[in-house]
Amino acid sequence: MLQHPAHCLALGFGAGLSPRAPGTVGTLWAWLAFLVLQHWLDAQQLGLLIGAGTLVGWWACTVTARHMGVSDPGSIVWDEVVAFWLVLWLAMPMGFWGQAVAFALFRFFDAAKPGPVGWADQLFKGFGWRGGWGILFDDFVAAFCTLLAIALWRFFW
Repeated sequence: MLQHPAHCLALGFGAGLSPRAPGTVGTLWAWLAFLVLQHWLDAQQLGLLIGAGTLVGWWACTVTARHMGVSDPGSIVWDEVVAFWLVLWLAMPMGFWGQAVAFALFRFFDAAKPGPVGWADQLFKGFGWRGGWGILFDDFVAAFCTLLAIALWRFFW
């Protein structure tokens, strides 16, 4: 992880090294980090952080996947981090239980890859910039599905 700065970021500062469910651990890390960051950053700054995190993360995921020799390694969790930050940024304010539901929905869409998430997961494969974007893209589609479910829930209830 410490051999290259891209590895540290792509592996979620160590969250991706979890021997069990690294994607879930990475999403938990993202949740905690967001709760801490929102005390120092306003909504606009959080949005800029998510945008910058996406661009830098694209680079970090591309480099790390190439160095690992795997096109989409499970230990790369930066995709979960920025995608879940996006969910929280757009859905807040929510209490603990609302955030927990957002977490569960995001993990479901990211892990099970139903419908559009599965399509997105197959769209950009391989190494290089295209594959690096593919690592992130399916998680953004999972984030969109999560936000859609939350919006429908808020609309009908």
